[in-house]
Amino acid sequence: MFVAPDPGRARLRFAARALLGITAAVTVIALAGLPAPAACAGGLAALLAFFTVADPTVRRQAVTTALLPVVGLPVLAAAACLHPYPLARDAAFVAVVGAGVYARRWGARGHALGVFAFMMFFVAQFLHAVPGDLPELATALGMGLGCAVTVRFGLWCYERGSAPPPAVDLPLSRGLRRPTTRQAVQAATAAAAALALGAAVSADRWYWAVAATWWIFVNTASRGETLVRGFRRVLGTAAGIAAGFALAIPLHGATVPSLLLVAACVFGIFYSAQVSYSWMTFFVTVMAGSLYGLLGVLHPGLLALRMEETAAGALAAAVAVVLVLPVTTHAATDAWIQRALHTVRQAAAGLEEGHGAGVAARAAELDVVLAKVRASVAPLVHPLSPMRARRARARRVLELLDACAHQVRGLAETAAHPGAGQDERLRAACLRVEHAVLRLVDPAAAAPAPAAPLMAPAAPCPRADRTLAHLHGLETALTALATPLHTDRRAALAA
Repeated sequence: MFVAPDPGRARLRFAARALLGITAAVTVIALAGLPAPAACAGGLAALLAFFTVADPTVRRQAVTTALLPVVGLPVLAAAACLHPYPLARDAAFVAVVGAGVYARRWGARGHALGVFAFMMFFVAQFLHAVPGDLPELATALGMGLGCAVTVRFGLWCYERGSAPPPAVDLPLSRGLRRPTTRQAVQAATAAAAALALGAAVSADRWYWAVAATWWIFVNTASRGETLVRGFRRVLGTAAGIAAGFALAIPLHGATVPSLLLVAACVFGIFYSAQVSYSWMTFFVTVMAGSLYGLLGVLHPGLLALRMEETAAGALAAAVAVVLVLPVTTHAATDAWIQRALHTVRQAAAGLEEGHGAGVAARAAELDVVLAKVRASVAPLVHPLSPMRARRARARRVLELLDACAHQVRGLAETAAHPGAGQDERLRAACLRVEHAVLRLVDPAAAAPAPAAPLMAPAAPCPRADRTLAHLHGLETALTALATPLHTDRRAALAA
């Protein structure tokens, strides 16, 4: 986490802004005279507003943030009202899990609203909220979100004026073939199992198992990703509990040092979220222990119970992704690799037609797609993966795709020249790149690539040699991809 690159100090700004907004939220709520449980709820609402809202434009981020209480307050009210009725409460919790995951089909906004809805049900269990607590909790949520809006869209809106990342997704399927539908069924099944296991471990803190299951499913798309995330969840929780024994328990709930520890954990959560799930879980666990200390209920047995509940949730998630509508790592990775190859082909076609702006757009899109490929293939390249041959092939695929991305970025720089597509040598090279992609996607259907012109034209395009070098490097990387992709392809990528 501490040595990971941070271009433009993006993670530092992300964490500092979130800390500012959450600190402001808790301070305003405390000055309003609301009790500690309400301050916890309001601070959590502000945290979620910074953490989950990730729409590509500032305007869409503002709309999503405005919708958070519209979705969250009814869920919070339902959870509080169902508190005396365990069976109905449990059924509603499982339904919220399934609906929250299914909402991801609507992109970043659906994901944020789904997470917020789940956490509102969770916080009602965490605080043992009853209907009489709703006015204070609703007021605190409004204050917390108001502070988050003020900081994010007023005092420190560093996204304003920056180009949004391209929206990238796979073609949608129908029914149970749709990824979000399958994940919703898996998550609801896992939540039901986690609820049962968690209740068997503790009748009072069972919701920690459901929370572990929920967060394991967030941002995963395949069986392998979910299993690796479950392992990291348990690892981060164990480390956080050890730190809780050393840090949170000795504080005995003292207000000022406990709040400072919570602030440090909030910063750590946001700073580590993009680079290490284990570190993020570590900070979440320490923060939870500190909050229990502020509420006056922290003791060593509670931290040990947290570990047991997390293990129960991870076990439920693992069983669900293996047995319920499993999506293999091969299927998810192959789909994103195909998308990456299609983007490379579009970039070559754009250069051939002289559309420099199109090549630049494809370069940006390819970077986003490759991030998806890396996330999908992570289980195969994990150091603890026992399948060495598959791990080596997967790493080779990533290396060659990164090489393709490097060459496409180079093409985007040279394609800005207005005559970029007029040189016949460039056109022939672009066609060879397109054929190289076709040979990877469908070897049987690909026709022989055109030969390169032997002579340069009388008036070659400026920068032609540099552009040709990028095209040649791209063709070389695509040709090399045939070995890891076509040599026992399923054995190379299945998991």
